[in-house]
Amino acid sequence: MSRNNLPTIKEIAKRLNVSASTVSRALHDHPSIGLVTTMRVHKVAKELGYEANKMAIYFKERKTYTIGVIIPDLSEPFFSAALTGVEDSAEASNYNVIIGQSLDNFEREKKIVENMKDHRVDGVLVSLTKETSTYDHFDSLKKYNIPVVFFDRVPSRKDINYVACNLVSGMLQAITKLVNMGHTRIGLINGPAKLAATLQRLEIYIRCLKENSLPVDQDIIVSTTLGKADNLKAINKLISLEEPPTAVIVFNDYVLLDCIAAVKTAGLVVNKDISFISFANLPIWEYMDSVPLASIEQFAYKQSSMAAGFLFELINNAAKPNATELPLLQHIIDSEMIDYTPAK
Repeated sequence: MSRNNLPTIKEIAKRLNVSASTVSRALHDHPSIGLVTTMRVHKVAKELGYEANKMAIYFKERKTYTIGVIIPDLSEPFFSAALTGVEDSAEASNYNVIIGQSLDNFEREKKIVENMKDHRVDGVLVSLTKETSTYDHFDSLKKYNIPVVFFDRVPSRKDINYVACNLVSGMLQAITKLVNMGHTRIGLINGPAKLAATLQRLEIYIRCLKENSLPVDQDIIVSTTLGKADNLKAINKLISLEEPPTAVIVFNDYVLLDCIAAVKTAGLVVNKDISFISFANLPIWEYMDSVPLASIEQFAYKQSSMAAGFLFELINNAAKPNATELPLLQHIIDSEMIDYTPAK
């Protein structure tokens, strides 16, 4: 049946000998319409196979009931868990989700933002690429009244809505654990320079070393672009030092996988010759023979579902007269070290 042949509100009204406005209100269970009339309208609508014209509803309400979510890579368990958090929140709020993968490419991220704007999404959730250092493409959404909430990878700005993870608690637990195990030379494999999380990890790492009365040695602090070749280069630089670190904090579990492979190739034993603690706490470790001493949980699902809740709050408040004066929605979740060390 074509759209033109579908039954309309006017046909239902004619069948029941009531006005079209009465049918419309009854279909939306408006309190001004009596229960008997409402039940009769719903019954006839079902018999005729009536379907609401959602586009007309969207036009009237100036909403599409669709949000966009931009993540670096859906194949990563962290971001697939984050997407589940978004979709669960969206379903609870009767919203649809459009997904865009930036694949950690800044130009691709900008194109996705433009496409979502053209599709008139009601709001956008974002976890930034490792290359993103300017935010004009997100700021441009303001003139279309499309709110943006960042999560996990967020800009180093104070004028944004976001949910992020506080890495201090997890990093402090990690370095304290290593110190208690006798490690005094603890290295760091950090991430891309443009990523805000990279600077955050470095600052926290230095702070936690000082809190444990350990020196900061620049020779055992290296970085990677997160690509395999760069990951291998970073770990090989550390293990080839005249005095290599006995333990290393690694940017995330994916980088650590490459580090473990390099360590084995060099004839070293993981957590004997060199120990590791990483970030993300991915489920892959339960299937691996070589695992880190611990991994720092950043709560992907909790971050994204809370960010989605913020976004729906912004969307619902957009029509209020004082919407621009409402406080920014910002929340930080504490990280937690998950210990993989076998109990003695």
